[in-house]
Amino acid sequence: MTSKKRGIVAGIAALSLVLTACSGSDTAGNQGSSEGAEAAPAGNGEIHLGVAYETTNYHPSQTSSALALGTNWHVVEGLYEFNMDDYTVYPALAAGEPNWSSDTEFEVDLREGAKFSDGTPVTSQDVISSFDRSMAEGNLYTSMLSFIDSVDAVDEDTVKFTLNQPFSIATNRLAVAKIVPESATDDELTAMPIGSGPYKYVSITDSKLEAVPNEHYTGPNPAGADKIIWDVIKDDTARTTAATSGTIDVMEAVPAASAPMLESAGMTVAEVKGFNLPFMLFNTTKEPFNDPRVRQAFLYAVNTDMLIQNNMDGKATPATSFLPESNPAYNQAKNVFTYDPEKAKALLEEAGVTDLNITLLTTDHPWISELAPQVQNDLQAVGIKVSLQSEASASLYANNLDVDTPTFDVALAPGDPSVFGNDPALLMNWWYGDNVWTTKRTFWQQSDPATWQELQDIINEGAAAEGAAQQEKWNEAFDLISEEVPLYPLFHRTMLTGYNPSTVADFKPIGTTGLWAVTARSNR
Repeated sequence: MTSKKRGIVAGIAALSLVLTACSGSDTAGNQGSSEGAEAAPAGNGEIHLGVAYETTNYHPSQTSSALALGTNWHVVEGLYEFNMDDYTVYPALAAGEPNWSSDTEFEVDLREGAKFSDGTPVTSQDVISSFDRSMAEGNLYTSMLSFIDSVDAVDEDTVKFTLNQPFSIATNRLAVAKIVPESATDDELTAMPIGSGPYKYVSITDSKLEAVPNEHYTGPNPAGADKIIWDVIKDDTARTTAATSGTIDVMEAVPAASAPMLESAGMTVAEVKGFNLPFMLFNTTKEPFNDPRVRQAFLYAVNTDMLIQNNMDGKATPATSFLPESNPAYNQAKNVFTYDPEKAKALLEEAGVTDLNITLLTTDHPWISELAPQVQNDLQAVGIKVSLQSEASASLYANNLDVDTPTFDVALAPGDPSVFGNDPALLMNWWYGDNVWTTKRTFWQQSDPATWQELQDIINEGAAAEGAAQQEKWNEAFDLISEEVPLYPLFHRTMLTGYNPSTVADFKPIGTTGLWAVTARSNR
């Protein structure tokens, strides 16, 4: 180990102004092993997790699946990772804080003794190739990492980052890129990734994933169970039954109406406010959705408060900005789309729209499907004829949005990029950056390139700034998005998670999709 590495501080509790303060939630039983020592298997029984989403793509550099992202937290690591319960950042594969030489250059040393679960050492070349995968043209993650100009090897266990602009939240953003072996093929990573995290996959099927401790893990969160099992139970009722019967220890996405049933069965139901949302997405290349007034009219037409009361049992907050009020960078946007059917009608009239007949595409996630009838009724009340078409999420995108000549009108779907962090630049870049969302789904980059570029400039300026100057830029961006609304939230959900404290300890409920059991221990 070099003298430089010995001098690096291990903890980095507050790296960004947009992150919340550290909660100090790690327990003594979950502290890191001695530097360079290999962690022993936990031997503490199993943890059974009931998850609400499905996928067939687990590629750490390509997937946007809620299921894959949630399970990969336990198996693959970035140089830095989030404590997902409070969004504080800690060194994962990194030995400590970045060593900055200028405002656009820094080096990162790898954790001493870091190995993948097959026993091969993690090297700087693995880091470089992983960033190359994540930053490849057309990748969903490219816009999140666009501040990086190059990643180069200093030696076997040190990499140098050169940025194309000052970027005050760079360390947090490095967590987006997960480090995998350079030798791993894309097919292998899609089916069952290998990583350097506390667990390793041993089995992945459509209905179940299993992972056991990585005996080569040397990081700060050694495995707390001898096996984690994710049961894919998309149906809310079936997932609730599995929780109340003791088949699973933790339940994702608890319907509010089911909470009393879980609590009577001995489970704790935790509520965490988050970013998670249903959004309306418009095909901005198709008239009349190329007119922001029409897009705004749709949002004013929907009685969001009624949706929340009738379908979410009050466990959500109407969107008053792109960000939820729980985000440290929240600021009320210029336009707040409170229920106003008369304003919706006036905007449609102003845009010259009459006799509008649309198909509203929705995903078949139960909570989204339940929103659709009221959305249909609300739109019809302002003179828009609406047909509903529900599809599985994968087919909705593959067959309707991600096609060469899309003809769809409007889509209603769930989303939550806060699985990658909570800084505003990242969250905005996910849906409004230079990626598939603007080039193939909303088409906003093509339909209004000048305004799209204006937003990119504002976001980039905000990411380079700090303090009040940064917040001013975020506010400017929120206002612009509320004017254009090519994609916009209806409300932000309160995430309800059920867990059994008698069978799993130190479990941390989180405010985003997925279940974070990295620090959890089995009591079985």
